[in-house]
Amino acid sequence: MGKMHLLVGSGWPAIVLCFFFFFFIASSANIPARKVPSRTNNNPALGVQLQVTDKQVVVDNGIVQVTFSNPGGDVIGIKYKTIDNVLEIKNKEDNRGYWDVVWNRPGESNIFDKLQATKFSIIVQNNDRVEISFSKIWSPSMDKTIVPLKVDKRYIVQRGSSGLYLYAIMERLKGWPDVDMDQIRVVFKLQSKKFHYMAISDDRQREMPMPQDRVTGQPLAFPEAVRLTNPVNPKQKGEVDDKYQYSCENKDNKVHGWISNDPPVGFWMITPSNEFRDAGPVKQDLTSHVGPIVLNMFGSVHYAGKDLNAAYRNGEPWKKVFGPVFVYLNSVPSVNPKALWEDAKRQMSTEVKSWPYNFPRSQDFPSSGQRGNVVGRLVVREQYINKRSMDASFAYVGLAAPGVAGSWQTEAKGYQFWTQADKKGSFSIKNIRAGKYSLYAFVPGFIGDYKYNVDIIIQPGSNIKLGVLTYDPPRNGPTLWEIGIPDRTAAEFYIPDPNPTLINKLYINSPANKFRQYGLWDRYTDLYPKNDLIYTVGVSNYAKDWFYAHVNRRVGNMAYEATTWQIIFELKSAKLSGSYTLQIALASATNSELQVRFNNAKAKRPLFTTRLIGRDNAIARMGIHGLYWLYSIQVPSTQLLQGKNIIYLTQSRKGSPFTGIMYDYIRLEAPIKA
Repeated sequence: MGKMHLLVGSGWPAIVLCFFFFFFIASSANIPARKVPSRTNNNPALGVQLQVTDKQVVVDNGIVQVTFSNPGGDVIGIKYKTIDNVLEIKNKEDNRGYWDVVWNRPGESNIFDKLQATKFSIIVQNNDRVEISFSKIWSPSMDKTIVPLKVDKRYIVQRGSSGLYLYAIMERLKGWPDVDMDQIRVVFKLQSKKFHYMAISDDRQREMPMPQDRVTGQPLAFPEAVRLTNPVNPKQKGEVDDKYQYSCENKDNKVHGWISNDPPVGFWMITPSNEFRDAGPVKQDLTSHVGPIVLNMFGSVHYAGKDLNAAYRNGEPWKKVFGPVFVYLNSVPSVNPKALWEDAKRQMSTEVKSWPYNFPRSQDFPSSGQRGNVVGRLVVREQYINKRSMDASFAYVGLAAPGVAGSWQTEAKGYQFWTQADKKGSFSIKNIRAGKYSLYAFVPGFIGDYKYNVDIIIQPGSNIKLGVLTYDPPRNGPTLWEIGIPDRTAAEFYIPDPNPTLINKLYINSPANKFRQYGLWDRYTDLYPKNDLIYTVGVSNYAKDWFYAHVNRRVGNMAYEATTWQIIFELKSAKLSGSYTLQIALASATNSELQVRFNNAKAKRPLFTTRLIGRDNAIARMGIHGLYWLYSIQVPSTQLLQGKNIIYLTQSRKGSPFTGIMYDYIRLEAPIKA
């Protein structure tokens, strides 16, 4: 072995000392270290490189260079093209790219935990791929603000890939303390000087206000809403900004993000599967909003309230994998938001087709061969519409934790696997994790929820053929009249024009998104300043005459009174025996109570009351629906008259502009024997 020479000259002793110091640190941590060579963007010839120090971990594939805090596991830097860091460099390192959980002990206040890890390890390291782990395990000696969880945050960078894959395995061990978990998400905060254009869908993208515009703006009635009074962009003056205006249903939330003009670069959150999200396909949640901020909401109580709270009691164990999802970066030679958006959608399609990924190395993430499939066909049997069974056209069919019909919409602990049937009602649910599930469905055009009467056991390699399944929607007699469309939303009803001083210009001339304008609930008072809504069956038109939300009337400064709506209808002859049925499907409820009376508005006791229901805040958060509620109300024939009848619908809880309900559909059915 040759002699070791100390190289003398400017800078050399320091370099040698640094080399030995770095070698010592890496060796003592038992972590293989590789220095990151000087790279050229878009030149992945050197493969994926990894550099580890006691403070940072850097992964570089020649296209993106990602820097993590060590051992905390936050994403503190992403270098792409000529941008040294697309994340907000003004923020502290733990406030750029991070996971968090909102949780509480039963009966106590919420706690915000950023899931700081305590251990770093390398899972895979080669020229084609690096997968790294930042983990921690809770112990009773930890700070009381630390959620009792075992957490493993994983990040993957691949050769030739323009982005970063991330996922997390979260676990409660048996016997751990009781907790509630309201929210699990990952957050990226981008450079506000560069990223100004946001895109969520083909018809929802725009130049966004700046963060300081919210600071200088006028706070409105709901905490997240601000009217821009002195924005950086004068064209935005007078507009309303509210992050909930950019919410999206899970089934549609596959790609969203931001675009920088200089250089023209896009930053996108791509979610190839919803299996790890809570509450099924129509659950709404946040996407991107002013910051610029990019979110992936894996679970939250938004648009549902505490009914969706994940409560763990009596030492209940639990484990779930969230992700992987893909942070994708793209660029074009000159500013062209449409081109960047279209490319992001193409990449999203590629990721969806690649699901489940075959490269994550956690044993908790099963490959395609370790999963199962279910196929079948759903038909609807509605004898008062058609003597023959009808195709359940475009039904939503899914597997979720065993429960009662409809329980999937408040289920947050397990995995859910949903698909939309074709026109014939045929469905195929693929790549289902092994486990025990119930099969659920709901069918546009029909009320209620379907549940298959046998639980389904998925084993690796299962291919289950269910054949033809029949759904019998709630029905007690022929339809006398109906209001609305049973689609689990209030979108078909009258949605007013917004107050001209409270608009978001993105939704002007966008009928499909009109409900996203701020303050529409207060338009009820403008339209009905003294008397309430009256709807006459056979004369009125629900698209023009049925207000989208049954809310309180404003009677003074922050004073609101309960309202009573009327449905007037004629009966040529009232049956003297048997019961009529009033089917009321609600699309939303917030701290409300719906009381139903027939032909006597002042009856001390209503025929029916829901009692206090709902905490979904869909009215205030411009969601057009929250949780679905269905009531089949038996109406004794003695309550009805030959000729003119009036149903009084009272939302009796007053005092707030946001208290109220949204109707989905109302139907009166005659007794079975006509």
